[in-house]
Amino acid sequence: MIRPRVLVTSTDMMQPGIELLKKTCEVLLCPVPELTREEISAGYPGPVQSREDLLGHLKNSCPIDGIVWSNKVRCDAEMLDLAGTNHDHCGPSLKAIVTMSSGFDHMDVDEIRRRGIQVGRSPFALDAAVAEVGVMLALSASRRAHEGRLMIERGQWESRPQWLLAHGLKGATVGIVGLGGIGRGILKRLSNFEVERFLYTGRSRKPADDEFGAKFVLLDDLLRQSDFVFVTCALTNETRQLFDAEAFAKMKRTVVLVNVARGPIVDHSALIQALRHGTIFAAGLDVTDPEPLPASSELLQVPNAVITPHMGSCTVKARADISVLAAQSLLLALSGEPMPYPL
Repeated sequence: MIRPRVLVTSTDMMQPGIELLKKTCEVLLCPVPELTREEISAGYPGPVQSREDLLGHLKNSCPIDGIVWSNKVRCDAEMLDLAGTNHDHCGPSLKAIVTMSSGFDHMDVDEIRRRGIQVGRSPFALDAAVAEVGVMLALSASRRAHEGRLMIERGQWESRPQWLLAHGLKGATVGIVGLGGIGRGILKRLSNFEVERFLYTGRSRKPADDEFGAKFVLLDDLLRQSDFVFVTCALTNETRQLFDAEAFAKMKRTVVLVNVARGPIVDHSALIQALRHGTIFAAGLDVTDPEPLPASSELLQVPNAVITPHMGSCTVKARADISVLAAQSLLLALSGEPMPYPL
């Protein structure tokens, strides 16, 4: 029996998922190029797989039956041509693609479907880890942790009652924009912080109305009433730059904005102005636009912004879990079964 050929688009996929695939498939891994000595000396952040690297691996790996898309290089018509859907060398062999992520803004879903390829995502496996970072950012930003560290470095540590006064979660109104798995995880973790009330907005009401007493409201109402606003919605045409100057003007001057979804949901130029001029109190961001954020970015010069490098899902367990979920989804598709989380 011929074993299906499966391509994993980077070596970042954790071993549990790879081992599961290897039980029934021939697995091909696209290696991430090592940094040169010159790049290390120049301070490059780490090895990154370029689009050109991946195009070359796809061309040399045909024929391919399935792909685990384990990086953020965009999967589009050019990639699919080389992967075996419209290429004389490969033939139309590609049957399924699974992105090893919950988000799928890097996948040209319409083009993949047009070619008759099953496509799916890997939600929920990372939710707990991302929710934890959301809470961490809320606490760090609201309690001015970054500003405090800067003052220590400058020798400005003071001891007086009104120094570095901040805002806490006790008695606060917390608003969540997009009450999916991550939003529910944040709500659950904050339920013991003596929050006064939870609000949420999105496309529909959720069962969390009953479980945690969260109230469904319109976005404008959430912006005006919330002391903390968590962004956990998907990036779509409707949510791109949803948080712009107009949105910030509707918010309390004491509000803390936390984004653990996707960077482009927030207009960063407007955010910088809102932070510098006191339109909002602080922000905690695990996602930015662009990514990686350049070291010269003005956002890094704003003391009331706490920024982490899209590390929300970076726990050993979360990464292992999502590797297994992606592998299971692809194996189902290759055996003729529907994917559990199709796009």
